[in-house]
Amino acid sequence: MAKLSLFERRRQRVRTALKSRAGGKPRLSVHRTGKHIYAQIIDDAAGKTVAAASTLGAENSGANIDAAKSVGKDIAAAAKKAGVTTVVFDRGGFLFHGRVKALADAAREGGLEF
Repeated sequence: MAKLSLFERRRQRVRTALKSRAGGKPRLSVHRTGKHIYAQIIDDAAGKTVAAASTLGAENSGANIDAAKSVGKDIAAAAKKAGVTTVVFDRGGFLFHGRVKALADAAREGGLEF
C-alpha cells in the first residue's frame, strides 16, 4: 500500500480531532485550489450538505483573500437561512493562514460560531 501524502495525513489528523470535538454540530468544510475556494456546511449525521458557497460564477471570482472573505460572508448568510448558527471548522489538510483564515474570520463576522 502506498504511503499517504503529507496533505492526506494532515487531513486525517484534523478530521479525527474534529470527530471527537464535534458533539453533533455540523462541519464547515473548506477546500481551496489555485483558481477557486469552496466552503460547505455538512451535517455528518444525516450525510447531507446544508449550505454551500464558492467563487464559481461570482463577481469576485478568483483565489485571492478578498474572494475568500466574500465566500465566508456568503456561507454565513446561507447557514443563517438554513438555521445553523454553530459549526466546527474543518480546514482539511490546508494550513490555517492566508485564504483559509480569511474565510474563517469572515464567517465569524457573518454570525457563525466556531
